[in-house]
Amino acid sequence: MRALTLALDALPSLRDATAAGDVDVAAAAALAELAGVDAVRLSVNDDLKPVREEDVREARRAARRLELRMPPSPSLLKVALEARPDVVVLAGEGRDGRSPSRPLDLKGRGTSLAPVVRGLAEAGIPVTAVVAPDLDSVKRVHAEGLAGVELFTGTIVDLPAAERSREFEQLGDAVRLAAKLRMVVGVGGGLGYRTLPELIRAAPAAERVVVGRAALARAVLVGLDRALRDLRELLG
Repeated sequence: MRALTLALDALPSLRDATAAGDVDVAAAAALAELAGVDAVRLSVNDDLKPVREEDVREARRAARRLELRMPPSPSLLKVALEARPDVVVLAGEGRDGRSPSRPLDLKGRGTSLAPVVRGLAEAGIPVTAVVAPDLDSVKRVHAEGLAGVELFTGTIVDLPAAERSREFEQLGDAVRLAAKLRMVVGVGGGLGYRTLPELIRAAPAAERVVVGRAALARAVLVGLDRALRDLRELLG
């Protein structure tokens, strides 16, 4: 069965946008796991906004499995090492500097990921990376010695049908290569109830699927439990 990760970043964003003091990330993490998700995820940046260190600590206490997504910044090692998530997911920092929602550009990096990966490995924390959904990116992650890869779908899901179909075919090739290289392979970025069936058809070998805002938006209408159980049914 495919694993489902729920990204909770929209909750701290909502808290900051509305000055709502009663946004409870820990409660959301616990409820999500009761509804059947396999992991919850938070994303941190160098400025620790909108996700704060206390959000990560509270989610760590509440969640059986916590994923921490962050840019490969040495300054964030302290946060990861103190929280001790079950996995760290390295990603590119967003254009606004606050949301690591872009794939990591390994080709354009002037330095290796090795210092950050080494620091996490010494603490026994596995590391994966969010990259573009193509064969070259998978090969680069494998060359960095990471155990897993997460292929970014955020640039695919809103394309016109014909273009989306071609991009999903390329995604499927990348997933198959990652599986052949014995890497843990996940997919995520803009996924929701409409796009998940097409994704599963294109990349049936994907082991983990990450969904965030779509699930939390559905939860406003039907409740978190129902929204996540509906997602689980789509994953098969």
